[in-house]
Amino acid sequence: MSAFPCMHGAAVIGAGSWGTALASALAWRGMSVQFWGRDAALMSEIAATRKNPRYLRNLELPANVEVVCDVADLKPTDMIVFVVPSKGIQESARLIAGSPAAKSSVVVSCAKGIEMHTGRRMSEILAESLPHSTIAVLTGPNHAEEVAAQLATAAVVACEDEETAKAVQNCFTLPFFRCYTTDDITGAEWAGAMKNPYAIAAGIALGLKLGDNAIAALVTRSLAEMVRLGVAMGGRAETFYGLSGVGDLVATCYSAHSRNHRVGLLLGQGQPLEQILSSTRMIAEGVMNTVSLYQAARARGVRTPLLDEIHSVLHGGKSAHEGMKALLSRDPRPEMD
Repeated sequence: MSAFPCMHGAAVIGAGSWGTALASALAWRGMSVQFWGRDAALMSEIAATRKNPRYLRNLELPANVEVVCDVADLKPTDMIVFVVPSKGIQESARLIAGSPAAKSSVVVSCAKGIEMHTGRRMSEILAESLPHSTIAVLTGPNHAEEVAAQLATAAVVACEDEETAKAVQNCFTLPFFRCYTTDDITGAEWAGAMKNPYAIAAGIALGLKLGDNAIAALVTRSLAEMVRLGVAMGGRAETFYGLSGVGDLVATCYSAHSRNHRVGLLLGQGQPLEQILSSTRMIAEGVMNTVSLYQAARARGVRTPLLDEIHSVLHGGKSAHEGMKALLSRDPRPEMD
């Protein structure tokens, strides 16, 4: 364990699978955890049963997790951890800004996405509502189901302030959970958002039964696009070869736990997107992230043929088969181009 002193308390905002897993992980670390979600009825049930009936049903919350049903009952703490879908981050931040917890000095974003039309990163949205807090990002190849089962996991904490990064790193350091740090918060956030559409593409390739060779090529070329666009947006190239980039890309493109991969798989098998999305409570961030990333690439003049085809399939009416055929029929190019 790091010698850097651990913060004593945290408030976890968001009662999905990742929020539930992180609330438990921080409690296992010995911290006093407040756990709040927007659905008061769900939080009341979690408080009564100590289990989340919608997500990670077999995980029993430790005794040092206080389930909070009303946002006004959140108390000041050392750290606020936002674990909500990217489309809900602004509204959640505004709610927390009006609560006693807003006095917290550190805010950690776990949402992976880019705001549509503005191109803002999640940390920038949080900073707007919570301007007196230092913002950090926790990201990487982290499936909630495996963290809940205490399987070996690595993540990265991104923050421009080194001491804050170390403090957050220490909070998320457990025998099965290893954290690294970086000051490239821009690159880490763009990497975390960009891998989602490519996971949908990998799922489509699997659903179409294109084979391992095709999926490996797709994932490799996806990383090349991530680096091009991420660097254009201000990230460092090496960040995309780390946990927040290639690590998260591999996990999301190949894992059965991945919501985005599952959306792609079902698309490749011929199911309509609307039917897929309406059949689950789980949010596949890549569906809307594709629009944000497509807009950013066009605005910066970055060449993203894979992303363009994913956008056409998800939002342009093109079939999964047509999208993959278009990619395979592109003119030959040098690999490093």
